[in-house]
Amino acid sequence: MTSPPPRSADQVARLVRRCLEEGRRVGIERLGVFRLGRDGEVEFSASHRTRIFLAYAEEDGAAVERLFTCLHEAGFDPWMDRRKLLPGQNWPRAIEGAIETADFFIACLSRRSVSKRGAFQSEMRYALDCARHSPFDDIYFIPARLEECSVPARIRQQLQYIDLFPDFSAGAQKIVQMIRKELRRRQAR
Repeated sequence: MTSPPPRSADQVARLVRRCLEEGRRVGIERLGVFRLGRDGEVEFSASHRTRIFLAYAEEDGAAVERLFTCLHEAGFDPWMDRRKLLPGQNWPRAIEGAIETADFFIACLSRRSVSKRGAFQSEMRYALDCARHSPFDDIYFIPARLEECSVPARIRQQLQYIDLFPDFSAGAQKIVQMIRKELRRRQAR
């Protein structure tokens, strides 16, 4: 279907309704899925997948893709710019929004990322600021070393990090287990 982009909430609603009437389900990322019920009423299933923002230097993209896949296969909703940003999308705003709404932020550290100026450093600073709004004991910011490298002092002084080397799979599994444990702890309070 090729239609001009919707310009208002009413137009979006009409577009969703038309797709539903054609027998299609309409999924909106990070929100949920709309479908037409047997009685003709619109039904909505909210997405409850845990959101995880992956911050990394571009040169580390292949390793972070592996982590993205592990987290996705574990049932989480990882966010990685090269997988989630759309052509023409305002990427600084999209990244800030993804960090703000993430349940967890994983900073993928390497020799390249910790010494490089730019977006990665900005994303880490923004995530640390967002973490200040979380309950004090919540785990939000997870430093993960992709290789032997120094951990920035501000992070090293406050947070425990995890190594994804020499055994990437074991390190990724520890992250999955830690996130599940933290989610259970949050639900129990």
